[in-house]
Amino acid sequence: MPYYLGQVAYTHEAIQHMDEHPQNRIEAVRPAYEELGVTIREAFLAFGDYDVVLLLEAPDNVHMEALSLAVTAGGAIGHYKITPLMTWEEGVEAMRLAGESSYTPPS
Repeated sequence: MPYYLGQVAYTHEAIQHMDEHPQNRIEAVRPAYEELGVTIREAFLAFGDYDVVLLLEAPDNVHMEALSLAVTAGGAIGHYKITPLMTWEEGVEAMRLAGESSYTPPS
């Protein structure tokens, strides 16, 4: 199954609520992710532009987008960025295929 990097930035209101009521949000949202076929492989709190970084696994882009829509519709997420990831094996295969391409740049 494909892997994805998820980056989450909470709204000010969501952070304020979590400061007042600390909780492990990963365990709270895990069932909602899993019902859409998405598995949280790893999750980390982060500093900077994003508050949470996730390594996710999903059957395909449709399932991943369904999750993204559901998560952002809730209103607690200010920004939710998903980046598709490839394994090294997939990357090497892509390199091999690119090396066999007849593409030529404009001249």
